[in-house]
Amino acid sequence: MSLNILGLYKVVADKTPYVSIEEITRKVSIGLTRFGHPCFYSPEDIKLANITIKHGEQITFNSVEEVNGTMTVNCGVVRNNQSHSFMLPFSQEGKFYECEDDQIYTLKEIAEWKIPKCRNRIVKLSSTLHMWDSSNPLPENFDGCLILTPVYEVRAVMKFRKDIVHILSDLDVEVKDITDCYDISSFLQPLSLEDVFERTSKEFPMVAEIMEGPSGNPKPYNLLYTGKEIIIYKKYQATRVLASEIRSDSPKRHFLIPMSYKGKFKRRPREFPTAYDLEIARSEKEQLHVVATKAFDSPHKELFSVSVGDQFLVQQCQTSEVPYEGRKKFIDVLACEQILSDTYKKVLLPMYMEGGFVEVIHDKKQYQLSEICKEFRLPFNVKVSVRDLSIEEDVLAAVPGLQFEEEITDSYLLISSASSPMESWEIPVCRLNMSVHLLSKDGQTVLPPVTKTTVEEISEEQYYMMRRYENQTLHPPPRPPKKPTLAPKPVFAVAKQDVSDVLQAPKVNLKWLYLNIY
Repeated sequence: MSLNILGLYKVVADKTPYVSIEEITRKVSIGLTRFGHPCFYSPEDIKLANITIKHGEQITFNSVEEVNGTMTVNCGVVRNNQSHSFMLPFSQEGKFYECEDDQIYTLKEIAEWKIPKCRNRIVKLSSTLHMWDSSNPLPENFDGCLILTPVYEVRAVMKFRKDIVHILSDLDVEVKDITDCYDISSFLQPLSLEDVFERTSKEFPMVAEIMEGPSGNPKPYNLLYTGKEIIIYKKYQATRVLASEIRSDSPKRHFLIPMSYKGKFKRRPREFPTAYDLEIARSEKEQLHVVATKAFDSPHKELFSVSVGDQFLVQQCQTSEVPYEGRKKFIDVLACEQILSDTYKKVLLPMYMEGGFVEVIHDKKQYQLSEICKEFRLPFNVKVSVRDLSIEEDVLAAVPGLQFEEEITDSYLLISSASSPMESWEIPVCRLNMSVHLLSKDGQTVLPPVTKTTVEEISEEQYYMMRRYENQTLHPPPRPPKKPTLAPKPVFAVAKQDVSDVLQAPKVNLKWLYLNIY
């Protein structure tokens, strides 16, 4: 099964124990990213000099280190919301079982980080990222488990060829090490875009030839074919707005919009499922005007009962006292003004209220992208009112509605064609699979030509990765509980997140095999 099959999977914990810490380090990937922090437990207590690990306690393996000549693993346990670190030597024996993992992963992540050496991996399909079609090897509506057995191939370069050769792992050949007989510099040195990005800024601009170009990509990435020479001017971090198509059915399209986008937008109404969402969207710039789309019967006379069609101006969050089982308690409420035919009525809506509201927009102004990001809080709904005329085909203009979800920062390279450098464009480092080899360190053109604006449409899988790795401080706060608490002020329940760490996606290091063919 190809790693390109879209879907999110849960990893089923391996029931076969490991018999020592050394075996875990040999068979399990331990690294610096969230994927490299596997968790295990022991059915017996482990007594160390400064701490005793209780049986069944979750042990997180953070890194492999050498301490006073002894190979150890830096581990940690969490007790009473406090982390405790300790070292386990490779020689530590016992039974160590893999802990249950409630995270979800792509097939690529599982293949690179979650399949132990010499073992298979059982996964369960959590959700598909696109509608089923005939190219999908899984049966329609499949919801069972899969046993993954990795099949490897070797990517190789040959002395007298510029392209990359793919050698299957089951090829029956005899391999002889001739490293000492040949100068490694006589072979081409393939570089991924991540490798190029790691070069120092002083090494740019540079001229490179594409050894393996991306396939099936729209313009301008379809110009990056094998054998094409390009100029790479510089590397940098750039801001994009992550936007999704507004539609009730799926799949939705997702876009990364650069700040250089020259089109204009008009606002579209936002929808709010709870009163708490109204508080999140409230701003000092303008008063939020909404219409109720769902009725709500208040359990307290002090709070307002909502009917479909009621209109409100949202004011502020405050605390209100209500009776509860013969006692008085405080809950958070949202103060609003109900709009009547000829007057306004002050009302209080409980923050935990599950209802439905649609925004009423009085603003007819057209906004640039940068203005929206500066003046309003995301998420924000818009529609393109004036397309970007500098783009040959503005894909955003055909979309009936967009939701700007968040600003993200990503890594890019600025490139142009070496043969006709009339314009330059940005290529994403982490989302474009491409290999190049350097022809020279200095490009013929020091200053890049005019940069072409590119709106990047990303896949459902790439969208998921974007949302997972982006800083969680950009997300709205969690919703409150449905029922009030007995505390003087309600304690808001933290919604369970899909991701517990804010880390970048792991980098995959490819090992190259250099062959000499007689």
